[in-house]
Amino acid sequence: MRTFVAVEITDVKILEKIQKFQQEFQINAKPIKINQIHFTLQFLGEISEEKCEEVKQQLKKITFSQFNLSLKGVGVFPNLKNPRVIWIGTDERGAEKLIAITKEIGMKLTSLGFQKDEKFKPHLTVFRIKHKIEDISLRVNEYKTVEFGTQVITKIKLKRSILCPKGPEYSDLLEVNGNE
Repeated sequence: MRTFVAVEITDVKILEKIQKFQQEFQINAKPIKINQIHFTLQFLGEISEEKCEEVKQQLKKITFSQFNLSLKGVGVFPNLKNPRVIWIGTDERGAEKLIAITKEIGMKLTSLGFQKDEKFKPHLTVFRIKHKIEDISLRVNEYKTVEFGTQVITKIKLKRSILCPKGPEYSDLLEVNGNE
């Protein structure tokens, strides 16, 4: 099964702002479904049921305190000349918390043979771009300081992804709650 570890965005007001941005930002790209907006902390790829159980046991050992995460700014990967992903970023403090959790996940899962993501940059993918598009640098710059809201991050999830013609379908395999 195809799996990843994620933090989901569930705040309705934030999701509405993201959806409004997706509608306003006229572009030849595929918007991410609003109910699938998340931070991928670690992509695990295809794993067996047995390996999944081992991953769950390691993830259950992770401890973190709940924290506020402010979503702001828009950027692209890999660069403005050839964008493949349009994303929303975070505030510095929230990014530090996500990076710390990602490092802990990486340390726990290396014992199972997974590689740590050394270049993790917290971001929410909001568009995927399949084909070469026109220059969007001016439009991206207009949104560099836009604030989408703040959400309390209370849990991380192990998720399953099934690739379908209409796009991926996600389901939860495990939730790890943060301490209050």
